[in-house]
This record gives sequence, C-alpha cells and structure tokens, in this order.
Amino acid sequence: MQNESLRNPRVIVVQKLYSQEFNKESKLTFPKHRYKKFIKDVVLGTLERKELIEETIEQHLSEDLSIKRTEKLLVVILLAATFEFLYRPQISVNIIINEYLNTSKFFLEQNQKKYLNAILDKISKKIRA
Repeated sequence: MQNESLRNPRVIVVQKLYSQEFNKESKLTFPKHRYKKFIKDVVLGTLERKELIEETIEQHLSEDLSIKRTEKLLVVILLAATFEFLYRPQISVNIIINEYLNTSKFFLEQNQKKYLNAILDKISKKIRA
C-alpha cells in the first residue's frame, strides 16, 4: 500500500498541499514522477487560487460546512478537487471524484470519506452545471 500511495499523483498533490498548509515557508519540490507536470500544475494552481477556490466552496456549501471548522486534511482534498473541477474541464467530474475518494483512503476514515463524496458531488454539480 505504501508504494501504491507514493505513485498516486493525487496522493502526492494532497501531501504537498497539506505540508504547505503548516509550513508556508517550505520550498516546494517536485521529484521525478511520470505525472510530475500534472502534480505541479494542480499543487501550484491550487495554491495560487486558494482564496477563490475557498470562496467557491463556501458559496456552495455554507449550510453544510465551514472551511474554518473543518479538518485541514479534508479541506486540502476539497481544495485540490475543486481546483480540478474549475480549471481542468477536460477531466470528467466522475474521474476527479473517484480519484480523490481513492486518495482519501490513505488519509481519512470511512465516515469522512462518505462526507467527502457527498460534498464533492454537490460542488461538482454546482460548478459544472
């Protein structure tokens, strides 16, 4: 399972974004990976547009969730997935949701995964209506 997680590009995306959340001064590096360009694009794109993405999430989920009170790891996954919904129109919503649900199994408990699925589904329907 460890090797599988290290090869999954979205697991790497989540790890990079999560580490930036707590260590904003750390230099981001992107080791050699067959999806290096994708990983770099999603991580840097999410960081560059973080405020806009947070606003988008809050706009659509104000009654369901507060970013300020939600576990950081869940927020990081939501940010990356929402970035893809907004800026990766060539990737289908179902693929994005499935990939982040698969990624979440390395980080979240089962009940959090169900919650994530519901939120991603709701956001995707509003963004890609």
